[in-house]
Amino acid sequence: MPVRSRVPQVVVLLLGGIVIGPSMLHLASPDDVALLSDLGMGFLFLLAGYELEPNLLRERIGRRAAGAWLTSLVVGAALVIMLVGRDSPHAVAAGGIALTTTALGVVLPILRDGGQLGSRLGRTVLVVGAVGELGPIVAMALLLGTRESGVAAVLLVLFAVVAIGLSALPGRLGRLGDLGGGRLVAAAEHGTGQSTLRLTVLLLVALLALASGLGFDAVLGAFVGGMVLRRWAPGDVEALEKKLDAVAWGVFVPVFFVSSGMNLDIASIVAAPLLPLTFFALMVVVRGGPVLLWFRRELPPVERVQTALYAATALPLLVALTEIAVSQGAMSSRVGAALVGAGVLSVVVLPMVASRLGPRAPAPVDPTAEDRATG
Repeated sequence: MPVRSRVPQVVVLLLGGIVIGPSMLHLASPDDVALLSDLGMGFLFLLAGYELEPNLLRERIGRRAAGAWLTSLVVGAALVIMLVGRDSPHAVAAGGIALTTTALGVVLPILRDGGQLGSRLGRTVLVVGAVGELGPIVAMALLLGTRESGVAAVLLVLFAVVAIGLSALPGRLGRLGDLGGGRLVAAAEHGTGQSTLRLTVLLLVALLALASGLGFDAVLGAFVGGMVLRRWAPGDVEALEKKLDAVAWGVFVPVFFVSSGMNLDIASIVAAPLLPLTFFALMVVVRGGPVLLWFRRELPPVERVQTALYAATALPLLVALTEIAVSQGAMSSRVGAALVGAGVLSVVVLPMVASRLGPRAPAPVDPTAEDRATG
């Protein structure tokens, strides 16, 4: 099947969960796989955090991506206030954030399969998508957590300090290499030892527990865990990446999406089919519009439209966000299901349209373009 016409596996997994879940065949329920689903969400955002190169955020392209996301957040919150009023701040926050997410984990494989990840378009989408994941995660921690915003901000700084400390740990441990620790890790890296994979899972579980203990959602711990892992991935990094992909996408992440499909309120979507279409249109306008505006001088028109469409593709983080908002009472199950339905539609439609707009042969990255733009 041609790369450009493939249906993303996330959609297939969600549909599978709908079929076997309470909405249709009643073969399983989310409670049956709750623990595996939580680990799946953790691995999903661990890998998303691992994809993010922090240095890119400090460049011109990173600043524009941040400006585009903040504009999306303001516009999204304003639209939610117009629709539901200001009576529920949590509802405004949940709705505004939901319209600003980007499915980087869905978009990157599409760009990679199409040979565009190393192009100017691919680099731009990577940075815009990373901000579209990191921004909502931080906003969720501050606005949808179990604590007041001021306290949450202080605890978020504390969490960041711990993460930075973990990032600096490898350099200190490296000076202890003469004690044989590094050799022990390397010797047990493969086979039955799997030391590096075990250390990665330990890092993930520790940061998940820390985030939960500080009153944040586990998504924050997982994403930061990925960013930390990028700094101190031990041993054979390439082999570790393959192992993580195998464990995450082979076992845990599919369970998360299947469980999310089982959780969908399909009856509400069927009863009001226009609601997902409305949210889909809002996602394109709220997330894609600011990207068009902020990158008008950085990209040619076609690539700018492609970037906007990829940026408006939203599902994995949207699923997690709606589950959190519904569980906290900040969003009804009807609205949550409609948002996820809009996310499914965005994953099916937007990457396909974006991939067909540009030429098949991607333009190579010009390493001097950044210097000329800032010069």
